[in-house]
Amino acid sequence: MTQSPAGSPRGELIILHGLEGSHDSGYMRSLAHAALAQGYRTHRLNMRSCGGTELLSPTLYHAGLTSDLRAILEQFHREGRGPVFVAGFSLGGNVVLKLLGELGTTSLVAGGAAISTPLDLEACCRRMMEPRNRLYESRFVTRLKERYRQRHQLHPEHYRPHRDRLALLDQVRTVMDFDDQITAPYFGFGTATNYYATQSSGQYLPRIAVPTLVVQAQDDPLIPYSVYRQHDWVNYGALWLVAPAHGGHVGFLARQQPRFWVDHTILDFFAPLRNN
Repeated sequence: MTQSPAGSPRGELIILHGLEGSHDSGYMRSLAHAALAQGYRTHRLNMRSCGGTELLSPTLYHAGLTSDLRAILEQFHREGRGPVFVAGFSLGGNVVLKLLGELGTTSLVAGGAAISTPLDLEACCRRMMEPRNRLYESRFVTRLKERYRQRHQLHPEHYRPHRDRLALLDQVRTVMDFDDQITAPYFGFGTATNYYATQSSGQYLPRIAVPTLVVQAQDDPLIPYSVYRQHDWVNYGALWLVAPAHGGHVGFLARQQPRFWVDHTILDFFAPLRNN
């Protein structure tokens, strides 16, 4: 979903959603609205099969699938667009940080932002399994199972070798179950443990050379803040961590306007990079 400002764009902003989100998620629309007002051309990227794209690709998405975002960045570079910024929420933040780590020093991106990002996928999935998060997890699991069944119906030829996995869905109770039975085997990771170990963005942080804002609430119910304390943020030269005591998971609401304060925190961070 691409939208252009009234005048000539002063920059390009690509926004990525979280698990089972889409271009229409509230936080996606909120940041796009704020960015348009500041002259950015905005691109709300749907991950594979999300946001009405079911017929465009037969494949699934996963938390470390960076190839699609990279292809867009390379296309923008060939077209001479710029400066280009990327921002990801939750699972989308994991994709952003992992790709920036893979790229290292690069001319494809001028700046990045990652909001409520699960740096350690296994730790976050285990946190989601706690009783207080049962409603969150139940919602995610229901949507993941529905999407996988839909994939089989829309693209039977592609999923014929995986049809035995459909029967396993009845045994899936948690996101970790889904990743162990569906995601990891489908993408060749083998097990959920190996999937999480190889695709978590935390291990890529020291390699990031592009100025990047990381916002993480310490009271996030789905992401234990302990995974952030394990990193040496002071010595990550390209990373700026903002860690408010409160904000929940992709919350960050203020009593005054703007209500969703993280939007302008992101854009304020990008402003000097865009101007330079």
